[in-house]
Amino acid sequence: MFYGLATRKVRSALVSFQHVLGDIETLNRAAMEGRYDMTALSYHAYPYVAEQYALTTAGSSVGDGYGPVVVAGRPCALDDLAGKTIAVPGQLTTAFLVLKLALPDFQPVLVSFDKILAAVQEGTAEAGLLIHEGQISYSDLGAHRVADLGQWWKQTYGLPLPLGANAVRRSLEPEIRQECVRMLRRSIEYGLAHKEEALSYAMPFARGLDPGLTEKFVALYVNHHTLACDEQVAQAAQKLLDLGYHAGLIPRRVAVDFV
Repeated sequence: MFYGLATRKVRSALVSFQHVLGDIETLNRAAMEGRYDMTALSYHAYPYVAEQYALTTAGSSVGDGYGPVVVAGRPCALDDLAGKTIAVPGQLTTAFLVLKLALPDFQPVLVSFDKILAAVQEGTAEAGLLIHEGQISYSDLGAHRVADLGQWWKQTYGLPLPLGANAVRRSLEPEIRQECVRMLRRSIEYGLAHKEEALSYAMPFARGLDPGLTEKFVALYVNHHTLACDEQVAQAAQKLLDLGYHAGLIPRRVAVDFV
């Protein structure tokens, strides 16, 4: 998504970008502090920052019938994990919210997203909630898939699952907010049009995936939904957050809005 901006292949006369790399839970917490003018964040985190940030129509990661994966060291069903310990990558991640909707009763153990498989293998937790590239590499490490939460969501509600978003600070001037969105969309378009270059740039962040699996993972979450958040994704995001609010998992109801 950010290849064009990070390499200055995509530039703006109005704004410049300084890139800060962080895992999604760290960025969620930073958004609650209002630290950045523009930031990636989880859809689950949006109700906590909606007064300060508006979502951007470009830059969402959406799973349509697929998404975060629950794995265990042995074959079992999701209901078998009721009351059990599950390693999770953060309590503001969308994956955590969806898991709480699908399985309200479990004991979360907070683990860095890239250490969750190790926690399952070492017995620190009885299961793990995988986001990022672990979703497609877990079987190579002997873990068993318990549930695909994007699949569960699609089967239950008939909607794609909005996972990650980008957001821009409301206090910025309207033309600056709009320019940020335009630049992000142009960067995504550039990456899709120059896929080989963009994948080569992304490989150092792929944490052990070979180029083929990296391309497969990117294709899952950088797609037409990423270029422009359509009405179905906005509807799914509102549904997700409303369900979280009614289940007592989100403290207040917010209306999803986009620049």
